[in-house]
Amino acid sequence: MKGQIVKNSSDLYFISFEDKIYPCKCRGIFRKEHITPVVGDYVLFNKDKLLVEKILDRKNYFERPRVSNIDQAFLVTSLKEPDLSLNLLDKFLSLMELNHVKPIICLTKKDLVSDDEWINFEGIISYYENIGYQVIYNTEIERIKRLLSGKTSVFTGQTGVGKSSLLNRLNPNWNLEVGEISKALGRGKHTTRVVELFSINDGKVMDTPGFSSLELRNYKKDEIRSSFLEFSLYPCIYKDCTHTNEVECNVKKHVISHDILESRYENYLSFIKEEK
Repeated sequence: MKGQIVKNSSDLYFISFEDKIYPCKCRGIFRKEHITPVVGDYVLFNKDKLLVEKILDRKNYFERPRVSNIDQAFLVTSLKEPDLSLNLLDKFLSLMELNHVKPIICLTKKDLVSDDEWINFEGIISYYENIGYQVIYNTEIERIKRLLSGKTSVFTGQTGVGKSSLLNRLNPNWNLEVGEISKALGRGKHTTRVVELFSINDGKVMDTPGFSSLELRNYKKDEIRSSFLEFSLYPCIYKDCTHTNEVECNVKKHVISHDILESRYENYLSFIKEEK
């Protein structure tokens, strides 16, 4: 039988198949061959023996948290408390692009933003929309539900931005624990412990502790470069231009002319320095 792992607890893997959940263990050879199933994996299993027999090919895989086969990621980002971090947002966006996951920017805490502050935020948000990213707000519950349909989604972002609160609004029955903001540290207290895949609106959604591994050093410079969508709008005369020290680099020209957001370019430079 083909099912999907929706939860893992110790050596038990809970597999969803035809609206039922089967608690299964893995074949002994898995341990010998260092094979570890993760939440999101599609597997072949024996529902009588309650045994996972094979992990099917993955669309993508993340190490921390260990999840797989993600279609889209809601990058939950607060405008204040904690303050908007464009460096973190851009790193999330690059990571998702590199793993073939559709990113959706989900903004929270707009109510804490003053009118004067909003003028600056509005320009930044428009930029991300113009380069091809979908931007929504956590108050648009019905819109988010529609986006979840038929997809396996993950909600991730900086601790304290309101991921669990948003998921509870999508389905109050989940009753996920919500942490208070630590004002002394300017960040939230870590509350989500177990990765679990929930069904909602003909789709599936994961609540995770967040992606604690955001390093891009395992990717090559040209891969990181390709994850910045707007760079392709301004092709350079150099086919392999890294947009760093090259003379007549078209991307750098458009940074100077403000067609490319300066923070995006600066974040790109910092990311390629992480490359091994």
